[in-house]
Amino acid sequence: MLAALTAALTVALAGAVAGAVPAALAGLGFGASLIIAIGAQNAFVLRQGLRREHVGAIVLVCALSDAVLIAAGVAGLGSLLQLVPWTLVVVRIGGAAFLVVYGVLAARRALRPSRLETDAAGASVSLAAAVGTATALTWLNPHVYLDTVVLLGSVSATHGAERWWFGLGATAASILWFSALGYGARLLRPLFARPLAWRILDALVALVMLAIAGSLLLGLLATV
Repeated sequence: MLAALTAALTVALAGAVAGAVPAALAGLGFGASLIIAIGAQNAFVLRQGLRREHVGAIVLVCALSDAVLIAAGVAGLGSLLQLVPWTLVVVRIGGAAFLVVYGVLAARRALRPSRLETDAAGASVSLAAAVGTATALTWLNPHVYLDTVVLLGSVSATHGAERWWFGLGATAASILWFSALGYGARLLRPLFARPLAWRILDALVALVMLAIAGSLLLGLLATV
């Protein structure tokens, strides 16, 4: 009896892990493709990292904000899709269309590179000012709601019961990125001062976006 129960639990656990790992990895890649881009928030984190000033607090604010927004997206749209199943079709089509546009824009940036400007000089700022700036750059940016609450939440819903693993993977991508950007800024400065580095990053972002758009459309065809 005990052996049978143990075997059943082992099989159930293996099945859960088998579904969770791909979803988490998908979330990790998708989250990274959204977060890693030239923008005011990343420029501020990099700048403060170069100066070694309040890095931990700034990384915490950015990562925690992303975690809250990702959770809101996964919970809200996931529940909506469960109540109204046909909206999954709309989510797939709308999400794929947005991802194509996003991917094309990333590809355009790769072909027309820009440079991430930072200033390691200047007067130091207080902890309150640094945290306030990081908070404002995160929560007052309208694109963050589109990317995390709407887009990421929509894509996570396509993973069904494993959508929270998808969200966890996206949250991990945020933590890893901001930690690397803040604490590794000194090492990254020579690299990201070159337009070629951002061209490569934007090219990778474009490939990921277009690949996910393709997977959403293929999933839609499979349900027809």
